[in-house]
Amino acid sequence: MAVKILGTGGYLPPRVVTNDELAKSLDTSDEWIFSHSGIHSRHIAGPDDNTSSMAVKAGRAALEAAGVDASEIDMIVTATCSGDYLLPSTASLVQRDLGCTKAFAFDLAAACSGFVYSLETARGYITLHPDAKVLVIGAETLSRITDWNDRSSCILFGDGAGAVVVGGCADDPGNVCHTYLKTDGTDYRVLLREGGTRAREEGSAAPSTLLQMAGRSVFQFAVKVMPHVVELLCADAGIPSSDIDLFIPHQANIRIIDSAAKRLGIDRERVFVNIETVANTSGASIPLAINEAVRSGRLKDGMDVCFVGFGAGLTYGGVLTRWPYL
Repeated sequence: MAVKILGTGGYLPPRVVTNDELAKSLDTSDEWIFSHSGIHSRHIAGPDDNTSSMAVKAGRAALEAAGVDASEIDMIVTATCSGDYLLPSTASLVQRDLGCTKAFAFDLAAACSGFVYSLETARGYITLHPDAKVLVIGAETLSRITDWNDRSSCILFGDGAGAVVVGGCADDPGNVCHTYLKTDGTDYRVLLREGGTRAREEGSAAPSTLLQMAGRSVFQFAVKVMPHVVELLCADAGIPSSDIDLFIPHQANIRIIDSAAKRLGIDRERVFVNIETVANTSGASIPLAINEAVRSGRLKDGMDVCFVGFGAGLTYGGVLTRWPYL
């Protein structure tokens, strides 16, 4: 029994914040931000948007594309680091609001790697339960946990949600999916959000609930691990990286993406990039890019496609597969 992505969906809040708008309150400019990140604008959640509501809209679009009713979903996995509450999970609210009456639901916290981790979780579940259908969502409202006074980080983030429906299928194409997941907790503090149960232990009377990032350290980590993951996946698949038809990396920084593509020998026209208008949406980054690539015709059945994510933890990992199989 093969595992297949049956449909994709996405949602971006209507409010767009340009670099020029940020420059009105920060010592920066559109030219500086774009040259350092590849970002011109980002979508920011409005008063009626939150992580669960955006996840619901992306999930509903994916269900429609898949031709699957909400009542058929057996499991919901929501990759997020900016959920509606600490408890309950954002996935619980999604389950309620979508009407997935028979589904169990949970969040997966692996930051920007969260969607890749969640996709592998779904694949494993369907391998054990071939009739199951799983809704995998990446959703973030990073604007509400971003320090808008920190020029080095606030320029990078945006809000949104992407989703896929995953299910079993009879037309088994053989072993076409290769995955690699990894965590290195040594430097966990370079990308951190406090407010957990260690706050008092670490002497913080009022821990910050905002993201804290050592940008240079994260950049150095990313430019090392992104091509490394692809090289491992390609070695496992027995193909050169130059044979990848479409490379869909986490949209964190255009310099990281360009560095990885150059090292891997992947032509720029085979790298999917939407960071210019979407920015870094963490767990939503890859599923938003997948949905856009599918709906624009860039990602087609039979293509060898590779997704790679990296983020807080430090986590990283990737999937190399023949679309739309897993």
